[in-house]
Amino acid sequence: MGNNTNYEFDVAIVGGLGHVGLPLGVVFANKGLKVCLCDIDKKTADIVKKGKMPFIEYGAEPILKKVLQNGNLTISLDDHFISKAKNVIVAIGTPVDEYLNPKTRQFLEFFGGIKKNLRKDQLIVIRSTVYPHTCKQVLNLLGEGWKVAYCPERIVQGYAIKELKELPQIAAGLSDKAVEEASELFSKIAPNIIKTAMGEAELVKLFSNAWRYIQFAVANQFYMIANNFDVDYEKVRHVMREGYERAHSLPSAGFAAGPCLLKDTMQLSAFNSNNFLLGHAAMMINEGLPNFIVDRLRKKYDLGKTKVGILGMAFKADIDDVRDSLSFKLGKILRFHGAGVYYSDEYSKNPNFVSKEELIRQSEVIIVAVPHSAYKGMKIPNNKEVVDLWNVTKKKK
Repeated sequence: MGNNTNYEFDVAIVGGLGHVGLPLGVVFANKGLKVCLCDIDKKTADIVKKGKMPFIEYGAEPILKKVLQNGNLTISLDDHFISKAKNVIVAIGTPVDEYLNPKTRQFLEFFGGIKKNLRKDQLIVIRSTVYPHTCKQVLNLLGEGWKVAYCPERIVQGYAIKELKELPQIAAGLSDKAVEEASELFSKIAPNIIKTAMGEAELVKLFSNAWRYIQFAVANQFYMIANNFDVDYEKVRHVMREGYERAHSLPSAGFAAGPCLLKDTMQLSAFNSNNFLLGHAAMMINEGLPNFIVDRLRKKYDLGKTKVGILGMAFKADIDDVRDSLSFKLGKILRFHGAGVYYSDEYSKNPNFVSKEELIRQSEVIIVAVPHSAYKGMKIPNNKEVVDLWNVTKKKK
């Protein structure tokens, strides 16, 4: 793509210091493009300018240091810098309200706010997961003749550097020119581009996350049924899958949380006039798993006299992101019933957390809420009750 004569940067990423924007910017800059990360978070900007990643993203830091050093990556808190790039990628989070309805207006207001820094000959790429028809509303707001594309991110958090090089990139746009330019841009980093219609692209992202969320719900419902029969779900799953290809996609039980799966399932429901029964059932099951665990413990213990430790506070294994983690919900319910609760995590730092060794020493009941690698095969004394959702400690009953 090279440096455009009219522009200082090839790419500006708005929300460039977040979990989606930062790895993307680093990967583009590593391919020789001039990239500006535009954000409003001064604290995070200071960390990134020093060549440090503000969150776990495997393999990112050495590349970040390199692209800062060679001048391909710039960080700016001045939104005027958006006007200096040929391609503008918007990677801000899309919020939902307290009723889990998408706050589309807020997303459009954001565009209204940055419009003064946008130019008609720029390519505007929306990378955030959006409510269907949002891209069309953005175009209506900007006006006729603007190039608006939708290129959803599909990476697993923590592994963006690897997956951006491996996963095909979906490209949709509201004009042929927008699709063509977005495809050209992302072909710099993606192995291949899948061009599709806007409606299809918007649903691909929401369907993908809802599909994963429902799969986890099936596993969690099976886990609850097995437990009610005093049967080990993981053993049933192992027998089901052994040599039987059709059952291979059945996941382990465990907390299904984080900033995307539930939110996108509910966005899909809202789009379909709240008529997404499977999505609602999945939410009831996945969000109800902490209650199920506590109810089981209450049958065995007087929680008012019991100390319970929760191992793992991130929303998934081997990352440090605690957004929307169900471990905190579990802790809240335990405390409501009078339990003394300890939190521990291998990656997320918090002055109120204790080490896993301290947690094991102090707790009578230990709940493995996240399958961090550090917990695999961990030795826990036989006199401790272990609730191991993921079966990572392999403690024999």
